[in-house]
Amino acid sequence: MAKKQAGAVDLRHYDVVVAPHITEKSTLLSEHNAVVFKVAGDATKPQIKAAVEALFNVTVTGVNTIVQKGKTKRWKGEAYRRSDVKKAIVTLAEGQSIDVTTGI
Repeated sequence: MAKKQAGAVDLRHYDVVVAPHITEKSTLLSEHNAVVFKVAGDATKPQIKAAVEALFNVTVTGVNTIVQKGKTKRWKGEAYRRSDVKKAIVTLAEGQSIDVTTGI
């Protein structure tokens, strides 16, 4: 079994944080040191905190989660349902920030 190097990122962290969620409301939250991410549906708050701290090298002070239920839509008369999306609002320590426009 190989040893982990100091500061190495665990590959499971990439499965927890799916993508940044960029909306008008999430940009307003960035003024209060908060960033919004789409996360895996089975991710827990401690897993989200560990993943964000490891991937972006920041200190997380709080994590709030929301499950946005998928809407029923119609296309050419046929009904279908969008997938449920789990979002995490991650509050960062004072003076820290994450630039979500760049990749990981």
